[in-house]
Amino acid sequence: MRRKSFTDAVGHTLYMRARTRASVAAAVVAVLGACGSPGRSSAALPLRLVRDVTLPGSPSRFDYEDVDPTRRRLVIAHLGASRIDVVDLDTLSVTGTVEGLDAVHGVRVAPDRGLIYASATGSNSIVTIDEATRRVLATAPAAGYPDGLAYAAPVGKVYVSDESGGTETVLDARDGHRVGAIALGGEAGNVVYDPVAARVFVDVQTRDRLAVIDPATDRVIGTMPLPGCRHDHGLLIDPTGRLAFVACDGNARLLVVELASGRVVRNFPVGDRPDVLAFDAVSGRLYVASESGVVAVFGETGTNVVELGQARLAAKAHSVAVDPVTHRVFFPLESSRGRPVLRVMAPA
Repeated sequence: MRRKSFTDAVGHTLYMRARTRASVAAAVVAVLGACGSPGRSSAALPLRLVRDVTLPGSPSRFDYEDVDPTRRRLVIAHLGASRIDVVDLDTLSVTGTVEGLDAVHGVRVAPDRGLIYASATGSNSIVTIDEATRRVLATAPAAGYPDGLAYAAPVGKVYVSDESGGTETVLDARDGHRVGAIALGGEAGNVVYDPVAARVFVDVQTRDRLAVIDPATDRVIGTMPLPGCRHDHGLLIDPTGRLAFVACDGNARLLVVELASGRVVRNFPVGDRPDVLAFDAVSGRLYVASESGVVAVFGETGTNVVELGQARLAAKAHSVAVDPVTHRVFFPLESSRGRPVLRVMAPA
């Protein structure tokens, strides 16, 4: 078989994206027909179980997870066990752990650097880890309860939300040393980097708004109010669609924000205390996991977003990640028959 050229590969990727999004568009049409108008669907989750993978450590709380699509790894913060679990995305087997991370909450992979950044809330610090050896390379201080992280590759920085500190701690992505902090004027929720606008967006959850940071200057250059939201905590951006998805854990809503105008264009009910979001850019599927164990699935086609299904998945299924290659969806569960497991699902 001949080796694919760059043009072939790009063409195939675009073809697959168009074909997959076409199937999502068909599902959207079906939901609209069933419901009569865009919005809530009574359908069950459009997911099927692949398998449950037993994870090491105690049956205790998990938090954020992140995917390295290049090395085919899933990195999971096992908060209650103060460790990170690393899972091979293709074999669905645990390939390693990082121990001794006191109450690790957030994890973020920098595939181009082969590094993992993690927030260890118990020690109020942020650690930089070699992904290959799983050795801690650096530890930096945080300002108070470090949680979510964002990696801004073009500027070589990592942004960490200090929830109780009300700031974003900024790290040098090369070696993990602290270079500064940005005051937000309220509690910090999750944070994301938008590669199209070259901006960092962060939830200011006690003010019900998004703060916009210029990573060139590390200053807040604007805010976006979030009417209809109480305590915006979860956050995710679709750079291509120019939409932000905001999970409001104070009133169980998902807001869709148009980035160009800053307007809230959709508002959906989701499970109580929504937390982590994941987006499959190829299929246009958005997953919203909640502390109540309810998972909601949405389809995005163009500028339209509709619910494809919502149901209880499992107790405390509040964290979710998606593999952009296989489109499998991952939910770490603190206890299934007394053991911590990674529930692996696929689009139905």
